[in-house]
Amino acid sequence: MTMALEVFGWLIFLVGIGVSIGLHEIGHLMPAKAFGVKVTQYMIGFGPTIWSRNKGETEYGVKAIPLGGYIRMIGMYPPEKGTDGTMLRASTTGRFATLVNDARQQSMDEVQPEDAQRVFYKLPVHKRIIIMLGGPVMNLVLAFILFAIVIAGIGTPHITNTIGKVVPCTPTVSQPDGLADTSGGCGSATQTPAAAGGLKAGDTIVSFDGKPVSAWTDAQSAIHDAAPGAVPVVVDRNGSQVALTVPMATIDVPTYDSNGKPTGKTESRNFLGVSPGVARQTESITTVPSFMWDTSKRAVSTIVTLPARLWDLTRQTFTSEARDPNGIVGPVGVGRITGEMVALENTPVLDKVAGVLGLLAGLNLFLFLFNLIPLLPLDGGHVAGAVWESIKRGWARVRHLPDPGPVDIAKALPLTYAMSILLMAMGAVVLYADLVKPITLGG
Repeated sequence: MTMALEVFGWLIFLVGIGVSIGLHEIGHLMPAKAFGVKVTQYMIGFGPTIWSRNKGETEYGVKAIPLGGYIRMIGMYPPEKGTDGTMLRASTTGRFATLVNDARQQSMDEVQPEDAQRVFYKLPVHKRIIIMLGGPVMNLVLAFILFAIVIAGIGTPHITNTIGKVVPCTPTVSQPDGLADTSGGCGSATQTPAAAGGLKAGDTIVSFDGKPVSAWTDAQSAIHDAAPGAVPVVVDRNGSQVALTVPMATIDVPTYDSNGKPTGKTESRNFLGVSPGVARQTESITTVPSFMWDTSKRAVSTIVTLPARLWDLTRQTFTSEARDPNGIVGPVGVGRITGEMVALENTPVLDKVAGVLGLLAGLNLFLFLFNLIPLLPLDGGHVAGAVWESIKRGWARVRHLPDPGPVDIAKALPLTYAMSILLMAMGAVVLYADLVKPITLGG
């Protein structure tokens, strides 16, 4: 059953990523058609075509490798300056020049005489920017919708003043988790004040030491301030208020590092022996933008430090070093996590749904931000070219100079191919890491 649920989780992820890619390309397709550009292909995936259908002048299809997509617009590259728009130089010098001119020629070969005014490069700058931003914006909208479903519809986990767990025994350095022994006793340790006072998981703390408690922070403050000795506690148990007394004590409690592992050291403080429960609480949809903004800042930090993170991942993958659970994860890794999440036992279905939707929302937000990088072949590279063209034309008008014409982004093709090779290499490393040293929910 667990294996079947994992496969089901994988299918959910594949459908989700397919929808994300498809909507991204629709974000390009719709404004392109609205502005009159001829679009010859709309494809989800790369590699061999496994299904396609022609509708009007556009071929719609699905390819074998579902790790991206594209639309094919005619006239992406302008003709070389000084030509008649249909002819290129008869000769070229150098490998890069040949590469650029071959790309121009291929671009012009798609343009029929009746389509001369339907080419991409002849559009006004603002329309080209709208077309190229349409894809990332679609990912942003999808991320907002998914985050809104989770935050405003399902709710996010919040710590409550309801007791989630009662620790039976006072923790020690040798037994930091405070679990009872096989006989159910505490051995050389003592019972925690919570266990001795009769507190139970599911009790909601109403007051502690005479102080009203409406949130877990109130309980923490009251526990911290309580004097050692008998302390009155009122809890709500199954709808009825129950008055209890706990023998509060100051003990040496084991400390933990930032990864949650025992340090072997202790600190002296008041200790009750309970951990808070967690409940889902919905929030206003107006909180979604601020949540996405905070998430975006972390994602941008990840993108900026991507080379260093990729180096760390490579080192961790090919050595005995443990893989960083907060490091780079690729589509295969996210798919695995989705499958494990769906297959979790004793986890409410709503928690699984929220987890999967949250993963897909975060993935779409990352795609939005990553595609804004001003480098070809990413959408941000085309936007940067259009913006530079606008600046050049504006400067020419100010100086009363002739219109310099469209920016020839074909000249950036060598950099584009280098960037593409780099992205493929990065994808290969991440894929290999996800296969041989995967990140799992179990750590």
